[in-house]
Amino acid sequence: MEPGILFTTFSVAGRCERTGMLGVAIATSEMAVGSRCIHVAPGVGAVVCQASTNPRLGFLGLNLMRAGYSAPRALAEIAASDTHVERRQLGCLDVSGHAAGRTGAGNRPWAGHRAARNVVAAANAVVGADVVEAMFAAFQAGAARPLWERLLAALEAGKGAGGQPDGEQSAGLYVVDREPFAIVDLRVDQHPEPVRELRRLADRYFPLVPYYSLRPFDPDLPGADEWLRGRSG
Repeated sequence: MEPGILFTTFSVAGRCERTGMLGVAIATSEMAVGSRCIHVAPGVGAVVCQASTNPRLGFLGLNLMRAGYSAPRALAEIAASDTHVERRQLGCLDVSGHAAGRTGAGNRPWAGHRAARNVVAAANAVVGADVVEAMFAAFQAGAARPLWERLLAALEAGKGAGGQPDGEQSAGLYVVDREPFAIVDLRVDQHPEPVRELRRLADRYFPLVPYYSLRPFDPDLPGADEWLRGRSG
């Protein structure tokens, strides 16, 4: 076995064809995956760098796509710039829906990815190929649902297919629309069931997505709970 830090991660990056929203859902055996592996910019694209992570590569990928590179071209440039690329797993998705993935030869089995228009699913050191296949299929099946729900459902499908042999510690979900800030940014750290906990938080937060989108422009809105009661009434 190669020396060095060993991470085990599964993720899905997706784009909504109807709205152009972009996002990532991810879970791993280490803490703080949401702060290290997710790189998404509205009107630009999404990059995931997992396994032996290097957040600089996420910023590089977004800058390349911001300059007009397609996702496959950006991923090729990232790989060419990185001396440790075989220890990494990369996914890129651009604003037009082009997608690309790369699983370095130094990733621990089972490791692999699937990429198609609007989606990249990837996993390393998981129980088997079914993890990626389940995420990919779940995302593709939910085209009519909000992107945040599709991404979380795909992550849950990956966990349901076995996830990582020894479980996960952290998970994250990040979605952008047209504003420079995220409309969904949820994280779980050092939890025995982070994907399940992410769902618990999401079930509370998802109904409030419109509320938090309105609040920057209307400071006279009622509190979140009162606003929800008004909508349900």
